[in-house]
Amino acid sequence: MFNKTLLPQSVAREIQGMIQSGQLKPGEKIPSQREFSLKFGISRASLREALLTLETLGLLKTEAGRGTFVAEPSRAAPGTSGHMAPWRYSDSYSVFDVFQTRIMLEGEIAGLAAGRLTQLELDKMEQATKTMEECWASQDLLANVDADLEFHGLIVSACSNAMLKALYQTVRDQVTETQRQPIPITDPERMRQSIAEHRRIIAALRANDGPLARREMEAHIRNTARCAGLEP
Repeated sequence: MFNKTLLPQSVAREIQGMIQSGQLKPGEKIPSQREFSLKFGISRASLREALLTLETLGLLKTEAGRGTFVAEPSRAAPGTSGHMAPWRYSDSYSVFDVFQTRIMLEGEIAGLAAGRLTQLELDKMEQATKTMEECWASQDLLANVDADLEFHGLIVSACSNAMLKALYQTVRDQVTETQRQPIPITDPERMRQSIAEHRRIIAALRANDGPLARREMEAHIRNTARCAGLEP
């Protein structure tokens, strides 16, 4: 039985495994939501969340009136579809708005986290970055993004301003989506740059250099936005 708190992510992982193993093939229409819900013993709502996550990562593609299909891999980044999924929060905020907010919010949070991270937390950030690198190489896209989320979450947890931490939590779903959104059009070179940017952020935090940590985080998010075709 899946852990309820991780249900959509656990199901997404199962479906990603079916795609990677060839059980679900590129271009193939996936089973109906009813069939998948019964297979995994989950609600339709949890299944839809899992499918949306996989679509954002470029592993699935929904075609109006036809259904949801396994995406064809692109040549640029094996395992990804080469185009971004529709932005799921468009009824409230544009993806540009979220990236712009991330630059301001996470830049300030990184600056205020300097000097407050323990050696263990810094080591966890190093490990998360290494996991990102390894999972990109194996095209485990879910684990790649999970490690990215852990990296950023560790910095937020060390921020000295409780209100900024609370503000981050209120927009966490949208922030998370911007960390998934560019994945289908991320080429290997951009992922190498992103990982190098993580390591520069860690170095600034290890040196307890708040202004540098802020600048490195702002640059990292701005570069990720550019990967998504935006100039915030």
